Amino acid sequence: MEERELRALLEADEYHWWYRGRRQIIRAELDRLPLPAGARVLDAGCGSGRTLQDLQAYGEVSGIELSELAAEHARGRELGKVHVGRVEELPWEDRAFDLVTCLDVLEHTPDDIAALRELRRVTKPGGWLLLTVPAYPALWSTHDVVNHHYRRYTRRALRRAAVGATWRVDRLTSFNSLLLPAAAAVRVSQRYRLRNHNDHVSELRVGPHWLNGALEQPLRIEAAVLRRGYTLGAGLSLLAVLENLAGDPGRTGG
Repeated sequence: MEERELRALLEADEYHWWYRGRRQIIRAELDRLPLPAGARVLDAGCGSGRTLQDLQAYGEVSGIELSELAAEHARGRELGKVHVGRVEELPWEDRAFDLVTCLDVLEHTPDDIAALRELRRVTKPGGWLLLTVPAYPALWSTHDVVNHHYRRYTRRALRRAAVGATWRVDRLTSFNSLLLPAAAAVRVSQRYRLRNHNDHVSELRVGPHWLNGALEQPLRIEAAVLRRGYTLGAGLSLLAVLENLAGDPGRTGG
């Protein structure tokens, strides 16, 4: 991720409608999981650490973040130990965590199956991984370029990567569905409107309070739908809940 985009994220993730709405989606899914009391929880790619704050409701939290700048923000929250490093090379022992979250991180990794294997290595047998990724390769735009994405996902591609890393796919759904038509139009127009990605205006700017609240509301509605166990057939993002059934920890193999 380019530094200007990272700084926009660090300034916006508390209040921006996308992050507020995604937190509602994540909470709806996590509340459905049979987690043990006092679970050990890892946020892989924890950014500013804002998600660690929510994950404290489920147990003892830890984080890892590639950016030293973001990691310093996360450490400032004093919510748990935060390492600097890659999700493909986690500094924890095998079978360390009951729950791992990896939110809009997998698309930043050059080898997503290797990353998923490493995440499985540190997940206990019977433990869970909840991840989100951007959907629809056809919507590739300047947003993906400035965020240093390697890919956007189809359902089939995400499932294939998860199974390739020996996860069991428990649940796979789209979200950010109600805003998909408008968002898709913006992404497609970027490909033709911007010749230089330096002209890109970050989508992470927090707009007027009334607009920010209005844009968050569809995600709140979707969270209520997902909480009831339904899935959504289309959306700008994909969410997967994966279970580690294997007894032998996975390894990336160098």
